[in-house]
Amino acid sequence: MKWLDVIQLATKGNLVPPQRVEKSDEEWKKILSTEEFTVARKKGTERPWSGEYCEAHEPGLYACRCCGTLLFDSRTKFESGTGWPSFAESVTPNVIKYTKDTSYGMVRIEVECNVCDCHLGHVFNDGPAPTGLRYCINSLSIKLKTS
Repeated sequence: MKWLDVIQLATKGNLVPPQRVEKSDEEWKKILSTEEFTVARKKGTERPWSGEYCEAHEPGLYACRCCGTLLFDSRTKFESGTGWPSFAESVTPNVIKYTKDTSYGMVRIEVECNVCDCHLGHVFNDGPAPTGLRYCINSLSIKLKTS
């Protein structure tokens, strides 16, 4: 996946997810903490450098905190210096949904879990080769799965 692919998906439609998980806000509130719900379901953002995975280096796969879908491999995680966990690519292209975000007077590309619409963060075109992408992700939206 490259930046032009991201832009095309954000403007013309996303890939078909491997499955769908849909719950009401009340159902999500029963399984998420207040902070997790605010970030993951209401598009909040955790403070920089405050997240559990900001400086984590353990091997494993990062899954959606809401539905458990595998999203990122720790081998693609890198230190971006931004204060949020950053990844160069997703485990498969169809697990991430891309949406144009014009909030706060900016134009960005929001990333969500394509299975349950969990707000993950944003993707930028200033990441490392070979993708050039930086998925800037809230720790509260993901969970590290080891072995």
